[in-house]
Amino acid sequence: MLENNKTELEKSKVHIVIEIIEYVPNAVLSKTIIKKTTGNVTVTSLASGEELAEKTSPFDTYIKIIDGAAEVSINDKKYQLKLGEGIVIPANAAHMFNANEQFKMIATVIKSGYED
Repeated sequence: MLENNKTELEKSKVHIVIEIIEYVPNAVLSKTIIKKTTGNVTVTSLASGEELAEKTSPFDTYIKIIDGAAEVSINDKKYQLKLGEGIVIPANAAHMFNANEQFKMIATVIKSGYED
């Protein structure tokens, strides 16, 4: 699936997005779809009971749930996202993810627009 040991998925090839990454018990997995200096797109799976610890990013991040459901906390406010739902995590906002059930998400980070 990866092209020439690069970190991106193969270009000009059809992918079934929820099959890009699997679930592994007691694990969080992540795979890069596109990685550029102006931003990146990754797909992540979280097994039930797992979490991604609180962090901040200097850039806006768009999250979309592509399988299951997720609990997302942004600046201590909790959101329950279901299949197909998405949310923008603002730049510099403290955020974390909790898998009350297993879920997969696509994260798109935009690193441009902060030049001014």
